[in-house]
Amino acid sequence: MQPRAVLRAPFTRRAWFEAAYCLAAFPLAVLGFVVTLVPLALGAALTATLVGAVLGLVLLVGVLVLARLSASLHRGLAARLLGERTAPPPPFRRGQGIGGRIDARLRDVTAWRAIGYVLARLPVAALGAYGVAWWITALLNLTLPLRWVFGGRTAGGIPMLTPLPAGGTPHISTWPGTLVSVAAGAATLLAAPWLVRAAVVADRRLRHALLGPGELTQRVRALEETRALAVDDATARLRRLERDLHDGPQVRLVAVALSLDMAREKLADQDGPISDPDGVRRLVATAHRSAAETLSELRDLSRGLHPPALDEGLPDALATLAARSALPVELSAEVPVRPTQAIETMAYYCVAELLANAAKHSGARRAVVTVTQRDDALRLRVTDDGSGGARVLAGGGLAGLHQRIRTVDGRLHISSPEGGPTAVTVVLPPHA
Repeated sequence: MQPRAVLRAPFTRRAWFEAAYCLAAFPLAVLGFVVTLVPLALGAALTATLVGAVLGLVLLVGVLVLARLSASLHRGLAARLLGERTAPPPPFRRGQGIGGRIDARLRDVTAWRAIGYVLARLPVAALGAYGVAWWITALLNLTLPLRWVFGGRTAGGIPMLTPLPAGGTPHISTWPGTLVSVAAGAATLLAAPWLVRAAVVADRRLRHALLGPGELTQRVRALEETRALAVDDATARLRRLERDLHDGPQVRLVAVALSLDMAREKLADQDGPISDPDGVRRLVATAHRSAAETLSELRDLSRGLHPPALDEGLPDALATLAARSALPVELSAEVPVRPTQAIETMAYYCVAELLANAAKHSGARRAVVTVTQRDDALRLRVTDDGSGGARVLAGGGLAGLHQRIRTVDGRLHISSPEGGPTAVTVVLPPHA
């Protein structure tokens, strides 16, 4: 940690808002703990007896309802004061009839997790309140010389507060002693934001673990989102292929057909020797040229679906790609275990897109491509010595690349400060 950050911490907006959050959250934590624990224990005890079973169920259901409301309140407080938004859990689904509703409440995992948060929150809130006490102690000790000057001293001196539980309360009875209080206050002021921040970090982890949608729900949402991205990507690729076929090979095949049809008509009109052999040759040459261009475009389109170079493996395909690149490329590829075909194709196009971006937008003079396989993952790293400033922008090439990578649970990391260099790392699983 840099000394400059330590000295600036008490005067940052973040530290003030964190202290305000701890100050506001402590009474809520105490109230929530009492309101949750007492009815929960009483309800559990009553449900064990036949006479109090109904009252016990009512108390349990009430605690579960209040737990959801308390969780919503804590998420809102964190969002307002800390700017940290926790994804809400799935909504409660009611059952049919009174028995079904009670059963649904008792099986509400989200509410039980909220109860766990409320109970675990109290010691964390106490730590936060203790950190706020350090703030107050620091400010009081820093103002002790002013209290001395304006007549705040007594026969026994002015008490200097200490934030430590067993620190005692020394009294300052001399003017030089007030400087000791100022030094202690300054040290306490520098330490207070970090104590508060430790409580905020602990609360954040509890909040995300217990008040969020849960790991399984998040995984389901991520899978639903990546499935939608995969469908959108496949649809976009089909539309692009259809457009390319319509604008390229289809037009050229029509031109071939027209040229051959005109040549046939010229030949059909001749009973004897051909009167315009040069015209017929031009028509046939035009048809031949159009057919050759059509074959070339179809070859490019088929390469876009699956590069033939990948038949020999990813390292050979990347070597071919590097040789064709507009930039000098230094390639290092170590892939001892061959990934699935889908991952190989995605890795190939990731490198192709990144090299194309480096050549078009960064003004780079050279690029380095490194491919490694470790920790059961395929890692691609493309660096260039360009101007930097690469960002994931909506509608940009990197945004499309990120979207395609997410369909297979891949990750994209970009380091591109202004002035360069740019380093883009893609992490792909071994199979889709």
